[in-house]
Amino acid sequence: MTSDLQKINDRYSMFSALAPHIPDDAEFLFSAKDNLTSAGIETRCGSKILEGYRPAFDAAAIEKMKKSGGGLVGKTNMDEFGFGTFSVNSAYGIPKNPFDRERSCGGSSGGSACAAAVLEDHVSLGVSTGGSVCCPAAFCGVYGLTPTYGRVSRYGLIDYGNSLDKIGLLSADAGRLKKHLPTISGRDPRDPTSCVQPEPALSGKRIGSVAVPKEALDGASADVRRAFNESLERIRGMGADVETVDMPALRYAMPAYYIIATCEASTNLARYVGMRYGRQDGDLALKFDDYFTSFRTKYFGDEAKRRILLGTYTRMAGFRDRYYAKALSVRRHVIGSYREILKNYDAVATPTMPFVSPKFADIALMGPVESYAADRLTIPPNLAGTPHLSVPCGYDGDGMPIGLQLVADHWNEDVLISFASDWEGMFDSRRAEADI
Repeated sequence: MTSDLQKINDRYSMFSALAPHIPDDAEFLFSAKDNLTSAGIETRCGSKILEGYRPAFDAAAIEKMKKSGGGLVGKTNMDEFGFGTFSVNSAYGIPKNPFDRERSCGGSSGGSACAAAVLEDHVSLGVSTGGSVCCPAAFCGVYGLTPTYGRVSRYGLIDYGNSLDKIGLLSADAGRLKKHLPTISGRDPRDPTSCVQPEPALSGKRIGSVAVPKEALDGASADVRRAFNESLERIRGMGADVETVDMPALRYAMPAYYIIATCEASTNLARYVGMRYGRQDGDLALKFDDYFTSFRTKYFGDEAKRRILLGTYTRMAGFRDRYYAKALSVRRHVIGSYREILKNYDAVATPTMPFVSPKFADIALMGPVESYAADRLTIPPNLAGTPHLSVPCGYDGDGMPIGLQLVADHWNEDVLISFASDWEGMFDSRRAEADI
């Protein structure tokens, strides 16, 4: 098995590190994003600054998967600390889309989506801050579930944004979402944010009504528009009412998200100074500030530096009220918008991404703002902490997958799981042909 995984990884660069040993009695195999700590397996978050870091413990989600009979096959590649939409910001290679190796897997859980797409009977743990489960799920044509914030313990997660990070699941088999969501869910005294949740109830509740924001298709490609409209017809055929609603809050979510996320990221990354974690090969003859500056300059990537600078600036005295406080106000407005709509509907539907997976040559031409804007439909539910799901819903003329995103009310993963199961039975999804 390990040699086969290595051969696949040589083609798709989906693993950051392979497990040295997989238990012979494992009932199923799973992989985990490389910002979830794993005992004895290198955990680097896609960053040179953590090279050589081998945690002494498993993250709660990995621990629970192992206890339920799972065998961890490896850690999946990702954008450095989760900073990206296309998984091109990793220091350890770029995972390639199994439908077209010249295209992105999506980010930042790109390696997790690739593993879910090419490995049979596989489930992968991903982490979403602003869309990092649903985006790669859409680009790789698999199912991706991001639970309610707090549903899954964040113990052992190397945080990007503490108030935003959520651990989710990716698989080519919708049934594995239903099987493993209860496995990784549950209260955990090691993570206070997980202690207020109700128990997950998967009763099989079906979606009876769906709201479609008028703003959902703004900026979407022709192929995405076609696939999305066809999906709405299928949803109507499933017996659900589909109605158009106004949701102007969607357009304000992205700037608010990047202010909040970078503020939290800049403080989280302050601990990486070459003294405790990962690489520690700086010049100790330097003064403290000079040592930290030279070390972080050398080992942080460009996108990490950009977000540290942005986050530090927007929470400085004199700017905090102008930017950070307003972003928090916008966040409350986004949450209120979802709550108001979900009083009358079971879910909100949008395309997952406004376009299919782009080629690496095209990504190289994108500026930071253009790249950030690609997440405009996945950011709002992440900002609100609501559960959301991406399912494959179509393909463009080149055979590249297109995703449909459904957002439900807090703690209501039940309707999303049921929808995924029903959708799988009626939509003929294609598997990427991964040759070994």
